[in-house]
Amino acid sequence: MEVKIGVQHSPREIVLESGLAAEEVERAVADALTGKAPVLTLADDRGRKVIVPADRLAYVEIGEPTVRKVGFGAM
Repeated sequence: MEVKIGVQHSPREIVLESGLAAEEVERAVADALTGKAPVLTLADDRGRKVIVPADRLAYVEIGEPTVRKVGFGAM
């Protein structure tokens, strides 16, 4: 699942591939925005962990799951 996170006062967005379902990502974002969690924490498929303060979230875009990679790395 591709997730794009916009952060206030930052010109770049954070893009990661997560193994979580769309509902799980949405629940984590909702918890951060309602104050249940002070930060939004997501892990990507490569083991990186992204932690964003909830009060700095501008937007979160949840994309479709990645089905297949194209190119030389797909072999």
